[in-house]
Amino acid sequence: MRSNRPLSRSLIKLAVRLVAGKSRAHVQDWFPGLRLVAATPQARGAIYYRGQRVGDLICSAQAVQMTGNTIYIVGSGPSIEDCDVTRAEPNSCVLLNGALHLVPDHIGKPLAVAIEDERFVWSHFDLFERIPADCPCLFSVSVIRAICERDRRWLQGRPVTLIDDIRKPYGRARQGSADLSMLSHVRLSADGTAGLSTMPDAGVFQGGSVVISATQFALSFRPKTIGYLGVDISNADEARFYEKGEQAYSGVRKGQERILSHLEMAREFALEQGIEMVNYSPVSALKTLGFGYSDTFSRQKTN
Repeated sequence: MRSNRPLSRSLIKLAVRLVAGKSRAHVQDWFPGLRLVAATPQARGAIYYRGQRVGDLICSAQAVQMTGNTIYIVGSGPSIEDCDVTRAEPNSCVLLNGALHLVPDHIGKPLAVAIEDERFVWSHFDLFERIPADCPCLFSVSVIRAICERDRRWLQGRPVTLIDDIRKPYGRARQGSADLSMLSHVRLSADGTAGLSTMPDAGVFQGGSVVISATQFALSFRPKTIGYLGVDISNADEARFYEKGEQAYSGVRKGQERILSHLEMAREFALEQGIEMVNYSPVSALKTLGFGYSDTFSRQKTN
């Protein structure tokens, strides 16, 4: 993904860090103009931009309505071209970023869409028009603010669930490992670098790829199986399946170890809960974690 963040945003990020310090540098995610009122299981929350209510927030359990026992998390890695995603059950796919290119020709109705990097908004906002009006949208604070800057009207009537970074939460100072270890819904690795939230509406651990956040939400829905398509990680320097002939930009390669450590913790939790995790990419780094590989979606498989 090219970094198409406007220069003004880069300057705001620098200025906020200098003024607010490291513990509140993430204020830049919502500054200026964005104010969020958290959703609860009993009531919708709200999205305000420059004093105007522009949309609603809704808890994930109310937003995402599963109709089957499997959730597929679909990325935009090169391997997705070798997958026949039309074989996925209706209303079962959570699409990450550029996987929106699969709508509507290959995936008519996603279970949800998950985007947490605001650069995707700046570089691919045209793709947001592919998101069905009733499709649940899992968006980070900075993504919501960037959408407001592009076209706040887009949010009207959309079921939006907040992806809140549990380490750098909206409206609060940065949370350290000591603070997080006190929370009953949090699991931390021994060194504190990786984590898992079993209550993603209260915040998720982010680790360099939206697949980590999407996995925590998927686990909270308690499916029988969570499958990964086009989540390659290992070939992050290659162009995504929709970037023909282009040089890819991605921080995934640099953060591969951190991404995998979070997903390894997620897999351990899934095993405890009786949830199977399956990898459908033959080149995915997930194989190193014991996810294995299934050719269920391989275009070369005819039955």
